[in-house]
Amino acid sequence: MDENENFLKDLDNKLWTSADKLRSNLDAAVYKHVVLGLVFIKYVSDAFEERRKELLEQFKDPEHEYYLGGDEELEAEELEIRDYYTEKNVFWVPALARWDTLQSCAKLPSGTEITVKNGKIDTYKMVSVGRLLDDAMEAIEKDNPKLKGVLTKDYARLQIDSAKLGELIDLIATIPFTHENLKAKDILGHVYEYFLGEFASAEGKKGGQYYTPKSIVTLIVEMLEPFQGRVYDPACGSGGFFVQSERFVEEHGGRIGQLSIYGQESNPTTWRLACMNMVIRGMDFDFGKEPADTFSRDQHPDLRANYIMTNPPFNMKEWGGEQLKEDPRWKYGIPPANNANFAWMQHMIYHLAPNGSMALLLANGSMSSNTNNEGEIRKELIEKDLVECMVALPGQLFTNTQIPACIWFLTRNKEAYNGSRERKGEVLFIDARDLGYMKDRVLRDFDHEKDILRIADTFHAWKKGDGYEDEPGFCKSVTLDEIRKHGHVLTPGRYVGAAAQEEDGEPFGEKMERLTMELELQFEESAKLEKAIRENLKGLGYGS
Repeated sequence: MDENENFLKDLDNKLWTSADKLRSNLDAAVYKHVVLGLVFIKYVSDAFEERRKELLEQFKDPEHEYYLGGDEELEAEELEIRDYYTEKNVFWVPALARWDTLQSCAKLPSGTEITVKNGKIDTYKMVSVGRLLDDAMEAIEKDNPKLKGVLTKDYARLQIDSAKLGELIDLIATIPFTHENLKAKDILGHVYEYFLGEFASAEGKKGGQYYTPKSIVTLIVEMLEPFQGRVYDPACGSGGFFVQSERFVEEHGGRIGQLSIYGQESNPTTWRLACMNMVIRGMDFDFGKEPADTFSRDQHPDLRANYIMTNPPFNMKEWGGEQLKEDPRWKYGIPPANNANFAWMQHMIYHLAPNGSMALLLANGSMSSNTNNEGEIRKELIEKDLVECMVALPGQLFTNTQIPACIWFLTRNKEAYNGSRERKGEVLFIDARDLGYMKDRVLRDFDHEKDILRIADTFHAWKKGDGYEDEPGFCKSVTLDEIRKHGHVLTPGRYVGAAAQEEDGEPFGEKMERLTMELELQFEESAKLEKAIRENLKGLGYGS
């Protein structure tokens, strides 16, 4: 385990053990909102304070354009100008919600009046720590309309003991959102993910949310290259695909504003996390008015996205299929009522722009199943030439399911477009089952250079017609005629064949003679050992 993982593991254990001790009589389902709301405030406050210190240094630096001539009163006023923070994509935190204010006020007795001069709080009268936190959340929402209805404002209603809340605030204060190797956003994401998993266990749920491994998110983003346009995830979780898309744009010299983010999520806790995730990154987004079921309450009915990426729950049984048989989204066949795989697929195709591309993680059964109309839907997708690439993944990539998975890449346009060659009637198959390395005893991961870029570069070379070659055992470009011969099954292993064996230069006849002699010698050695064992047993009075 490397230094970064040790840091995160130690942080996990300390935080969870301490936070759970403070839970008292609150159910985990309720308590998680209490904890995660505080983690959010701590994170945005830390980023805000870091920018504040940076600004103060610039105000005092005669060489800097922000120099204010040593006027401390003017400096204090300038530190409260919102634009200085938002220009650097730093979340603006109102004075009452800043961590130092909350932590110090939490220790004050009820009835105490608070005055903050530089932070522009005139007078605030303490009632309880719960009321203080509710008011802080209200202040954040007022200054950040995108968070309206997202943050938890139930602290007072829950009647949590002020002393307990004060202890919890002191505990959350120990989360270090600074690390020499890890970004604050990544630490925040890790803490959220870990806490959600622990709360799911405490609630008696198995596995909690479906978290897409970072390596798979990175692989999909590297292959789709969402550089500009509308990006959509119909089962967005906490927003992992959007975060990675943002990184991709930044790494390639673009701006965050080049992407328009659309998502949907049915779980209220996860929906809130996704909203917070986007706001703290300064990303404009539309996740619908509320958490909602994608199939029955589509929040973006008119959306046509340039890029769609998602990792929905595999083989989802109860998705309301019986009530949606006449839905216009099922253009390629009615999905089975007991499995949502091809409902997700067709929902995404329905929302895909004329030149759009999409990637969908599904269980391996989707590539070959012929039950309940799945085979007919898959055949129709292939015959309409929507399938562009199939990637078979290795096992043990997911922490919460051992179901083998694959990635479907579909597109509406296989004509020469935007640097790509014409690919009509062709599908690329990539068998990545042997790629990756064991991160620990149970979990496999992809190396960015050896695995992720190898797959992505193969796909791009095929797409552009620049340096692509079939590689036995790994990749093959196949025509629709060949797929028809295989009964419209899309399992890459059927097409890529076996990897070429390295020639050793020894003629077959000579090799056979040598191996036969080696085998005879081993037989002789085996006979000698058997004889010696029998003699030893005989000497001990056993055997004949």
